[in-house]
Amino acid sequence: MSELPRGDLFSLTAALVDIPSVSFEEQAITALLEAELRALDHLDVVRIGDNLIARTNLERPRRIVLGGHTDTVPPDGNEGARIEGDRLYGVGATDMKGGVATMLELARTLTEPAIDVTYVFYAREEVAVIHNGLREIEEVRPDLLDGDVALLGEPTLGAIEAGCQGTMRLEITLVGARSHTARPWMGRNAIHRLAQVLTIIETYQPREPVIEGCAYREALQAVHVEGGVAGNVVPDRAMVRVNHRFAPDRSIEEAEAFVRGLLDPAIADGDTVELVDVSPAARPGLDDPLLAGLIARSGLEVRAKLGWTDVAFFSARGVPASNFGPGDATIAHTAGEYLEREWLDDTYAALVDLLTHGV
Repeated sequence: MSELPRGDLFSLTAALVDIPSVSFEEQAITALLEAELRALDHLDVVRIGDNLIARTNLERPRRIVLGGHTDTVPPDGNEGARIEGDRLYGVGATDMKGGVATMLELARTLTEPAIDVTYVFYAREEVAVIHNGLREIEEVRPDLLDGDVALLGEPTLGAIEAGCQGTMRLEITLVGARSHTARPWMGRNAIHRLAQVLTIIETYQPREPVIEGCAYREALQAVHVEGGVAGNVVPDRAMVRVNHRFAPDRSIEEAEAFVRGLLDPAIADGDTVELVDVSPAARPGLDDPLLAGLIARSGLEVRAKLGWTDVAFFSARGVPASNFGPGDATIAHTAGEYLEREWLDDTYAALVDLLTHGV
C-alpha cells in the first residue's frame, strides 16, 4: 500500500513537504520515493547514493529527462505543511517539492507515454555544485542522464524559463605599501585604490542580448570586500569579490575576458585578478520539437532564465534544457514560502499533454 496520497497532487505535495529533507539529509524522502517508484512495473529504477533515476524503456524515438531536487534549504519556522484553502505553506513547497510531486504523479499514472521519460530525483542542489547529486550520477552512470531534451521543475509559475545565465566570481586583490597613518604619504593605501574598481562596477552598463527570442540581462556586482591591518596602519592589501552573470551567447572564457578588460584600467603591477568559481550558461534550445510543441499546445509564456540552474549541466552535455515548474521563485527560501493548487494543476496538465502527445 502506498504511503503517499494518490490522485490529489496538492495533498501529495503537502505530504512531501512534511518530510524534512534539508541538504545532506535527504535519506528519508529518497527511501519513500524509491519504494513508490520500484512498485511501478513500467519503470526501471536505479539508486545512486541519495539520487533516484526511473526510466521508461519503450523504444520510443525520443526521450525527455524530467529532473527535480529533493533537498530544501534549512527551515525558518516553517517546518511541515500548513494548508489554508488552496494555498500550501512550508519549507520547500515552491522550491521544489511541488515539482517533485508533479514528477512522481506523472511517473505513477502515465505508463505508456508517447516519448520515453527519465525521471531524475537528485540530492544536494541547494549547496555547492561539488556536492550536487547530478554530478554523482554522472560519475557512476552518465548514460542514465542521456536524453533529447530536459526540463527541470524549478519554480517558474508555469512559464518556460529558457536556458540560464552563467555565473562567475572573481577576486581582485590590490596592493599598496604600509606606513603609519600619521605619515600616509610614505605609503600607498590599498583600500583607497578600491574606489576605482568600485566605480567601474557601479557605472557598468549591462548587456541585454536577445537569444532565440529570450531577453537576457547581464549583471556585475561587488559582493564582498576585505582589507585593513590596524587602526594606525595604511593598508597594503585590499580585496573585492565580484559576481558576474553572463548571457548564454558568451562562453566562460569570453565572459572572463570581458570582466578582466573592464577592470583593467584599475589594475597595476602586483595586483591580481583570480577566477575563483564559475558555472557555464545554457542556451534556450527552444527550437527542439518537444519544447516547441509543449509551448504551442499549452500556450506557455516563454522568458529567459536570469539566474543559474542545473539546466546548464544538461546543456553542457549537449541536451537542450529549460526550467518549467509550479511555484514562485521570488518567494523561495523565505519564511512565507507557499504554493498554490492552481500552479500545480496547470503545470501537471501541460506535462501530461507533452508526454501524451510527444512532438
